[in-house]
Amino acid sequence: MKTLRLTAIALLLVGVMAACKKGNGSSQPNNNATDQAADLVTASLSTSTQGALSGTTDLTVSADAKLHVDTTCGVTWADSVNRSIPFGTQYNYTYKAKYTYTYNCGTSPSVNTTAAYSGSFVTPNLASTFSGSSDFTISGVNHLSPTYSINGEYKRSGSFQSKTDTSFEGTHSVDITVTNLVLVKPLRIIKSGSASFTISGDMPKRGAFNYTGTIVFNGGDNATLTVNGQTYLINLSSRTKKKI
Repeated sequence: MKTLRLTAIALLLVGVMAACKKGNGSSQPNNNATDQAADLVTASLSTSTQGALSGTTDLTVSADAKLHVDTTCGVTWADSVNRSIPFGTQYNYTYKAKYTYTYNCGTSPSVNTTAAYSGSFVTPNLASTFSGSSDFTISGVNHLSPTYSINGEYKRSGSFQSKTDTSFEGTHSVDITVTNLVLVKPLRIIKSGSASFTISGDMPKRGAFNYTGTIVFNGGDNATLTVNGQTYLINLSSRTKKKI
């Protein structure tokens, strides 16, 4: 009877230890995962990592150049970019994209755009190889408008590797819906706008993640990003972030 009681206690202890181990394993992907998600979303937007804002610059520059010489209603044209800028071992990126445009006449002329792109980048804290697509409508393309207004969707997916924590590496997919992103001409400085996003992925050493969030463009390179209930102030050029 004593032996049986000791055996039962031993089995109970083993079960508790296994449950604790399982619990720790299942919670591990959440440790700082919102920080990593914020970095990946910021990289998907930043001009320095050829994100969505770099794409909007390409789109508006090409649209301005084309419409300066041809404003035929319904005209469709194509353009492409291919960039490779090495800054040494810590900073470099490559990027190529193909864009299509359709001009819509009317009281508020606009351009419908689509893009397919791929690239890679390396920074001191993050490296990634990616590809994706976008579908934007750009209003304010006439020369009388002081601003552009951009609405649409931007998608990006690929692999990533944190340069500061090797356990943060894996694959990710980001889907960003942009609403009334206003750019002031001629330098295309951000005035206002918002976006919502979903981000998902898998890290072999930490597990899967899946979050939703929002972005408020505060003007210039500054924005407020909220993911999984955590809010950050981010810089869309330098990709720095600060929890608030």
